[in-house]
Amino acid sequence: MARPGERRQESVECVSELREWRPVVSRKCTDPLWLLLFFLFWAGLMFVTGYAVMAGAAERLVLGYDSFGNICGRKNVPVKGVPLSGRDMTNKKYVFFLNSCSPEMQSPKISSVSLCVSSCPQEQLNSLEDLQSFARNNGSCLCVYNLSISSYTLNPKAAELCPTLPVPPSKSFPLFNRCVPQHPECYSKYASVLISMVNEMDVFHRILSGILAGRDTVIGLSVLALAFSFIVVLTFRFIRTLLVHTLIALVVFGLLFVSGVLWWLYYDYRNDPSTELETEKENVKFLFGYAIFSTAVTVVLLSLILVLRKRLQFTVQLFQIVGKIMGRIPFLLFQPLWTFLILIIFWVFWVAVLLSLGTAGTAQTTSEGQVEYRAFSGICYMAWYHFIGLIWTSEFILACQQMTVAGAVVTCYFNRNKNSPPRHPVLSSISVLLCYHLGTVVKGSFLITILRIPRIVLLYLYNILKQKHVYTTTAINGTNFCTSAKDAVFILTKSSAELASISCFGGFIIFLGKVFVVCFTVFGGLMAFNYHRELQAWVVPLLLVGFFAYLMSHSFLSVFEVTLDTTFLCFAIDMETNDGSAEKPYFVDQELLMFVNQNNKLTDRQKHGSMRRGSEDGTELQPMT
Repeated sequence: MARPGERRQESVECVSELREWRPVVSRKCTDPLWLLLFFLFWAGLMFVTGYAVMAGAAERLVLGYDSFGNICGRKNVPVKGVPLSGRDMTNKKYVFFLNSCSPEMQSPKISSVSLCVSSCPQEQLNSLEDLQSFARNNGSCLCVYNLSISSYTLNPKAAELCPTLPVPPSKSFPLFNRCVPQHPECYSKYASVLISMVNEMDVFHRILSGILAGRDTVIGLSVLALAFSFIVVLTFRFIRTLLVHTLIALVVFGLLFVSGVLWWLYYDYRNDPSTELETEKENVKFLFGYAIFSTAVTVVLLSLILVLRKRLQFTVQLFQIVGKIMGRIPFLLFQPLWTFLILIIFWVFWVAVLLSLGTAGTAQTTSEGQVEYRAFSGICYMAWYHFIGLIWTSEFILACQQMTVAGAVVTCYFNRNKNSPPRHPVLSSISVLLCYHLGTVVKGSFLITILRIPRIVLLYLYNILKQKHVYTTTAINGTNFCTSAKDAVFILTKSSAELASISCFGGFIIFLGKVFVVCFTVFGGLMAFNYHRELQAWVVPLLLVGFFAYLMSHSFLSVFEVTLDTTFLCFAIDMETNDGSAEKPYFVDQELLMFVNQNNKLTDRQKHGSMRRGSEDGTELQPMT
């Protein structure tokens, strides 16, 4: 009598036997409700975007603004009830405080009246005549806007509308474009108040300030990551033994060097007696966490490289075969380009909305005729919603590429005439994706997004869902996400362990390529950001750069990764459903079959249906002719 577990296994095997593992002609839409959910989620993102655009002004964070609501360095719109608002400040890029030597702090801003000026006074100004002369010679008016230059010495209220005398020499600060007094006593008081103002800002706004201040560096580092990704793609496409050794040597050097630099920066910041700003203290905390994480990753990867170093020649043969498979599919290597362009457009949109969201608030008029901005209390919740949108949409775009590549490889694999591949397999795969399987891609990217947050707790399940085999199975059978996941897991558990090791080792080498891109991009970021420590929470922009670098490298290298995984899943299906006879010949070409046999030492024993050698009908495994 069969036990319950055996009956369930037989039932599952019966279901698998009924599965027609071939690219289907007649398809239907899969997981449509998930596609609807994605549209609803993006409707929410559009609401957040609309609010951020209407209520936000990202320029206020870094350009600075005066007491009347004018943002320095740009044209402004009037604020109702404030006569001195709505001025053209295109040529007035610096914020100047009338009482810079003895300012007071009124949370969350400095109480002194501030103006937008075209230049900061380089010399001390001792009288109203000096102020008038400075305005005429330099075109920079240091008195309130409604007081003309000729009235500086005539208006009886000039003492109230002009800065407190004497005006100390000052120069523009590298962040926020403030005129900072250079007199030691004034500088000490001003810096103390400015430190208090920055520390009063919440972490969210300090991070946004750091991103805006280092925006040029972030863009430059993203371009650097793109260049590194191209280099690694070319390395894998035309791989040779020397290139593998060089890549691994660079990865080892990058890991050790980045870890060393992080620990050195942490020690330098921690022992710097001038560390007073909250942003600098946050830099120390983040650097400590980065250093620990980088060291742990370095130890793990170096251990794996040491263990797997003897299989380098095997890696060369593996990627040469994958390269030939990709060579049969026109324009497959160009897939990362459109994916990268879409990601760039989305990331620019996301960062722009984030910056606008951080400055969202309503302008309110004070009794003195000045302007204060009051933030909306629900901004933090919108920011978290926006952050989830970043991960989910990025995963969705990458999953669309994986589905496209998997569909093209599947179409070419299950083709009898290897010398005459199907026409336009990439375009055909894209059309199938857009017409039938967007819902499945949405569901898969959503599950990855959810499981990426508690990744430590649900690491095993995450790794299962992260596999591209689900999308490959959908491309073959046209089934929904859950059914495809079940079929993929079933066929892979029946395949040989040696076959799985081939795919895993190839994936590890590809992962090292991603580590190479991230390491050297982060190293460039460390060197660039370390030169601008003042008032910048630059470790968070650095984390953003590392995230973008990983997504760029993943976008380009996933072509090899998906091609590798799809090829071996198709191979497992081929061995499962065919027996090499004249009635049921294999689809696999001879080169791939010989590679699997030689490198994995496949035996003639029956592998539970993985490769049916000596089965009941007397067929044997033989190369395709």
